[in-house]
Amino acid sequence: MKRRIYSIGISCICLTVSFLGLDAQEVKRVPMVPLAGKVKMDAGALELSIKKGVDFLVKTQNKNGSWGGPTKTKGLNIYAPIPGAHHAFRIGSSCLALTGILDSGDQRPEVLACIEKAEKWLLEELPRLRRADVTTTYNVWGHGYALQSISALASRDGVSAAKREVYKKAAQAEIDALVKYQDIDGGWGYYSRIATRRPSGGSMSFTSAAVLVAVYDSKRVLGVSIPDKRLKLGIKSIQYQRNPDFSYSYAHEHKMRPRYPINRPGGSLGRSQSGNAALRLHNDARVTDEVIVSWLDRLVKRNGWLDIGRKRPKPHKTHFAVSGYFYYFGHYYAARCIEALPVSKRSEWQDKLARIIVDKQERNGCWWDFPLYDYHQAYGSGFALSTLVRCRK
Repeated sequence: MKRRIYSIGISCICLTVSFLGLDAQEVKRVPMVPLAGKVKMDAGALELSIKKGVDFLVKTQNKNGSWGGPTKTKGLNIYAPIPGAHHAFRIGSSCLALTGILDSGDQRPEVLACIEKAEKWLLEELPRLRRADVTTTYNVWGHGYALQSISALASRDGVSAAKREVYKKAAQAEIDALVKYQDIDGGWGYYSRIATRRPSGGSMSFTSAAVLVAVYDSKRVLGVSIPDKRLKLGIKSIQYQRNPDFSYSYAHEHKMRPRYPINRPGGSLGRSQSGNAALRLHNDARVTDEVIVSWLDRLVKRNGWLDIGRKRPKPHKTHFAVSGYFYYFGHYYAARCIEALPVSKRSEWQDKLARIIVDKQERNGCWWDFPLYDYHQAYGSGFALSTLVRCRK
């Protein structure tokens, strides 16, 4: 009888694996990330994962130098007024892919050719990026991640003074656009309910955080300027949405709804890292090493909660209203938090973060967390590469 039950159990597992489109070998190869204790990431495995990710992006780059497109529709896609929303999606995703490749430091000829093609496309396309309509400002993501790509391009060895000026001019244009689309509450969001010159839909803590990290990078690398008043308003918008435990409300209007699932620590697990990273870089004394370490610890130990939302086609449909697109976003900003720690405190978190990301790599070399038309593999891989690079010792 026990043998029969055992056989039935094995058969059910095999049927489940078959239904999911996986084979037994693939399921077996994905190790569990320890929730506590020491984790050691092999340097060779880390470099191999980075190389595979770069190879995927080189292979899937569009002929014009970008990544992704408005295909692979599934009948329940994110709201995207055409054509402006897709212009923003493509620029944002392409910038993340390009930055990931640049961060890797890969100098193979085919990689350098890929970078050159992406740079040409980006500098030509950026002047055309603007909001899709009065309801939607997805272009904010494009401007923010373009700043990071331009900063990464300018950080390469051997960049001439003339080329740096080209990059500085492009970066300053992106800063000016971000000032233009800054929400009236001081932060940045991507929806607006009222037709106003400046967006008035209420900022999101994580969007504002992503913008401020990008602004920090571009100021450090290229010396671009942003009006001090506007910068302080952006910082204050995130501080306003911060809770005493350093979780962050989803959006400005959520501040008065702290017990909504998405605003509680479990719902903030993919956002707290970005808020902490942005405020630490902009000298908020409250974001101490202890705060950063405590949220890195939560991210590792509670990773399963965040992972439950990964790859689900509908956003906000799982525990704490988490969406899949917070997964690699949150881990990237966790890597930025690790960078902010003293060198002596980084190693443990670099190993644990690297192990999580390497274990999630797909067989074709990419990473993805939310099916967003055909942009998800590009932006997911870009985030993952930029994360893994910061896990190098």
